[in-house]
Amino acid sequence: MRWERDKWKHFYVGIAMGAFLQAAGWRLLPMHHALATGAAFITVLAISYGFELFSLITGRGHYEVMDAIAAIIGGVAGMVAVLLVQLF
Repeated sequence: MRWERDKWKHFYVGIAMGAFLQAAGWRLLPMHHALATGAAFITVLAISYGFELFSLITGRGHYEVMDAIAAIIGGVAGMVAVLLVQLF
């Protein structure tokens, strides 16, 4: 299965979102790294799927679950990249 071009856009936006949320979480909760990482992941899930739900409800844009999945995968990749920098 090949990803269409717009899935790659969601993936790249997800990377930036996950990296930002991971870095912000560790900055805001410096003594609670697991909590910060969990909160960043839940926020990535909520934003990614929430954007698709917004498209479905308002009729603006195109609702597609694979767009949310691509953003979530990208978000996790961004979080992992920041975690590797923060831990090493």
